[in-house]
Amino acid sequence: MDVFGAGDQNDFVTRRCVWVNGPVIVGAGPSGLAVAACLREQGVPFVVLERADCIASLWQKRTYDRLKLHLPKQFCQLPKLPFPDHFPEYPTKRQFIDYLESYAEHFEIKPQFNECVQSARYDETFGLWRVKTMATASGVVQSKVEYVCRWLVVATGENAECVVPDIEGLSEFSGKVMHVSEYKSGEIFGGKGILVVGCGNSGMEVHVLPREILGTSTFELSVFLMRWLPLWLVDKILIILAWLILGNIERFGLRRPLMGPLELKNKKGKTPVLDIGALSKIRSGGINVVPGIKRFGYDSVELVNGENLEIDSVILATGYRSNVPSWLQESEFFDETGFPKTPFPSGWKGKAGLYAVGFTRRGLTGAASDAIKIAQDIGMDWKHETKHKKQTGSCHRRCISTL
Repeated sequence: MDVFGAGDQNDFVTRRCVWVNGPVIVGAGPSGLAVAACLREQGVPFVVLERADCIASLWQKRTYDRLKLHLPKQFCQLPKLPFPDHFPEYPTKRQFIDYLESYAEHFEIKPQFNECVQSARYDETFGLWRVKTMATASGVVQSKVEYVCRWLVVATGENAECVVPDIEGLSEFSGKVMHVSEYKSGEIFGGKGILVVGCGNSGMEVHVLPREILGTSTFELSVFLMRWLPLWLVDKILIILAWLILGNIERFGLRRPLMGPLELKNKKGKTPVLDIGALSKIRSGGINVVPGIKRFGYDSVELVNGENLEIDSVILATGYRSNVPSWLQESEFFDETGFPKTPFPSGWKGKAGLYAVGFTRRGLTGAASDAIKIAQDIGMDWKHETKHKKQTGSCHRRCISTL
C-alpha cells in the first residue's frame, strides 16, 4: 500500500514514501553497477537511483567519440563478469558501454532513472536512512519520493560535476567556450586556433608516461613492481624508463612535479597521462604548450608571461569534482570535497550503514575491490537480520510501499 506524505498542502506534488528492504545505491555508473551485481550474488535486494536517463551517463554523454580505455581490459572489468574474449586489450568507448549494458542485463539491474537525489540523512530516532528524490521532465516536477532504508551506498563517484573556473574576461570572450564534457570530436574546430585550458587528465597531464614499456602495459608493470619494491623506488624506475622512451619532455614546457607519478596519484588523485600520440603532436608543433592564463580579451588571451594569443575557441579541460556535499547530510565519513576522510583501502565503510564506492582514486580497479567488500559486509548483516526476523516474526512498518 502506498501512503502519501502529509507535506505542505500548497505543494502540488506529494512525496511518496517507499521502504527498501535492502540498500539504496545512489548512482548507476560502473561503481553502482558493481555493488548491485555483488549484492545480487549475495541474494540481497536493492534499489539503484540514477539522475540521468541511462546507466554510466558520464561515459555515454560526457566523453569524446574516439575514447579508448588507457588501461588493459583486465584492469577495468567489473566483478563477476569479465570482458568478452573478442574485445581488444584497450576497448573503445562503445565497447565499454556495451559491456556495462550487458553487465546490467546479466545481473538484472534496473535503476530508477531520472530520479535526482535531493538529500539523504540518517534518522537516529529510527536508525534508518531517509533519501529524498525528485523526478522531472522538461523542467516539470513529475514525482517526489522518500526512500527509507537500512543501508546507503554512495556511488556517485569522483567525477559527478564539471569544474568551470572563474577566469577574468572569459564571459566577454567572443568565441566558442565549452567544457571538455561537451567535446565529442575535433572536426568542428578544423583550421581554427583552439586554447585547451587545463593540464589534467582531460587535457595534457604533466606526468607523462608511455602507455606500454617493452610491450607491457605501464600500469601492469607498476602493479608488478609494487609487489616487491617501495612506492618511491617504483616512481624512480618509471620516470627513468619514461625519460629513455619519451626523451626530455621539459623542453616542450611539460615540467614534471617533484612528487612521483604514483605518489601523486595516491596523495592528490592526479592521474598521469599514458601517451598515445599527444607528445608527437607537441614535438611537431601541432600542439603548443603555453603557461598560465592572466585574462581573456574579445578574441584573444593574455598569458602570465605577457604573451598575447589570438584564438577562436576555448575548451575547458578543467576536470570534475564529487557532488556528495550537495546532497548527503553527513560530515563524519565524507570531507568537504566529497571524498571519504579515511584513505584507501579503508575508505569504503562509514557508520550506521553508510558506504562509499568509486572514491579510491584508483579507477575501476579500486571500485571493483570496494564493491566486493561492501556487498559482503551488507550481505552478512542482511542474512543475520532476515534470520532474526524469521525467528521472531515480521514487525509492522508504518509507511509504505516496499521494494
